[in-house]
Amino acid sequence: MRKNIVDCSVDEKVTEFYMVKSCILRTSNKGGEYMDMVIGDNTGEMPAKVWDLNRPETAQVREIKGREAVKIQGVVTEWNGQRQMKIIRLRKANDTDHVDLSELVKTAPIDGEKLYKFIYSVAEHMEDDDFRALTMHLLEENHHRLTYFPAATRNHHAVKGGLLYHVYRMLRNAEGFCGVYPILNRDLLYCGVILHDIAKLEEIDSDEMGMADVYTFEGQMLGHIVQGIKMIDSAGILLNISDEKRIMLEHMLLSHHYEPEFGSPKKPMFPEAEMLHYLDIVDARIYDMEKELENTEPGSFSEKIWSMENRRIYRPEFGE
Repeated sequence: MRKNIVDCSVDEKVTEFYMVKSCILRTSNKGGEYMDMVIGDNTGEMPAKVWDLNRPETAQVREIKGREAVKIQGVVTEWNGQRQMKIIRLRKANDTDHVDLSELVKTAPIDGEKLYKFIYSVAEHMEDDDFRALTMHLLEENHHRLTYFPAATRNHHAVKGGLLYHVYRMLRNAEGFCGVYPILNRDLLYCGVILHDIAKLEEIDSDEMGMADVYTFEGQMLGHIVQGIKMIDSAGILLNISDEKRIMLEHMLLSHHYEPEFGSPKKPMFPEAEMLHYLDIVDARIYDMEKELENTEPGSFSEKIWSMENRRIYRPEFGE
């Protein structure tokens, strides 16, 4: 029975196959080289370190670029309140190991193709001809990649199919808010939700297992907000979408991070844009809480959550 990474406890010795999600050669304060890694399986991930790169037992680590299955022997330690793996031995997996990659890659709880069909159906039923045509066009153009793409390299929805799972939950919440607030234009909001992160397809470099550890050149230079505006602008002109509708959608993308330091030079200037921001932030934060609480014992606090200002989240004993 394999040792899932979420079940590894501090001071435990572990020998198991894991996926290397990222692998970066760094220099310590003393001038020595070490390998800074993130390893994981379908239950979660953990930082890992190889401190001595000159031993035969860890020599292969210099050949690893990420997105590779490896067999690791190590011990779980704790640093700054978080678990991490000190790797003692490491080798790449080979064909004779018969590694089941589905055990090593975390996946959204709903199949990617099912998520796509749900979202596409929402687009099909939009009453506004322009919003319907634009949304369906961009969904169809990117169908295959959307079914497996993550929403990030780290943090929220950084799993296979995570991008559409994020959109799916935002749409479900948007439906409720539209019922409460008649001022909201349903088609405009739905269109903004579906397209707000679609340019992550161009920002992130991902394989079909949803493994993504680096950003593309354009992604680093521009980011998915600017890339998304470019996509909407090109498609809007091609489909002869009115300037007003096209620019309002572009503004929704531009402002959905809300603050300049997070990439948004403008704050929302109409209700649907404001609502998009809160739908996005609520789902991102709840997802990060869910992920940590899965690995937290009832009656105790989680590890620090970097994306939430290093807060620790409490899991109550009642309701278990």
